[in-house]
Amino acid sequence: MNVTERAELQGFAKDIRKLTILMIGELGVGHIGGALSIADILAVLYGKHLKADPKNPRAADRDRLVLSKGHAGPALYAALAERGFFPKDWLHTLNKGGTKLPSHCDRNLTPGIDMTTGSLGQGLSAACGIAIALRLNNNPAKVFCIIGDGESDEGQNWEAAMFAAHKGLCNLIAFTDFNNAQIDGTTTDIMALEHLREKWAAFGWHAVEVNGHDVDQMDAAISLAKTRSDRPSMIILNTIKGKGCTFAEGKVESHNMPVTMEMANQAIAALDA
Repeated sequence: MNVTERAELQGFAKDIRKLTILMIGELGVGHIGGALSIADILAVLYGKHLKADPKNPRAADRDRLVLSKGHAGPALYAALAERGFFPKDWLHTLNKGGTKLPSHCDRNLTPGIDMTTGSLGQGLSAACGIAIALRLNNNPAKVFCIIGDGESDEGQNWEAAMFAAHKGLCNLIAFTDFNNAQIDGTTTDIMALEHLREKWAAFGWHAVEVNGHDVDQMDAAISLAKTRSDRPSMIILNTIKGKGCTFAEGKVESHNMPVTMEMANQAIAALDA
């Protein structure tokens, strides 16, 4: 990755963070922690790797994204708005009456959303189904899926892991947002996930671990995953909950917290500084 491309992706991630903080600040409450921890991977996907046309968001040959941790929808909305899938004015309506941007992703409401999510533990199974369907239709598109570390407690994820490896779903590239925090506390305390890369490898996946805030590392991992022709890929993202937000970074309670516009403006000013 050259210097210009790196700067563009880092700038894109910063814009995603600013818009996410603004949206949640205007609403007054939201899942800010888990949204901000995936800002960088969304920037790398929508800035470089994920093939999609904002003017034709349901194109048959598009790559798909399943955001299994659907409560992080505000960050995805910010990325989609930045890429022109819908007007930025929509962002001011987050989770308000009549909105097309509910707090959790809904494919029937929002252009660019490929799967309705938020029931944790189900997104990876849906991604497997999409990947199978694409293969049956000889469609070369990729399926990207982002799951949370908290929802990795769900057994359905591991059933999907076995299924995807057994079917050799090389068109499926998944990510675990490993920020070590979920709604009730740290993942270490609730259900420890140590040796997560080894777990996925044991299930038959190509599994790697990277810094989830380093665009170079994520870019390289995705590029490598795209070359696999025999198995699905899991890229474990070591992240920080609330990354880049002065009042939320590293705090378990940022999973869903009240946010005033004063807090939001201060955090955005800090990002700009």
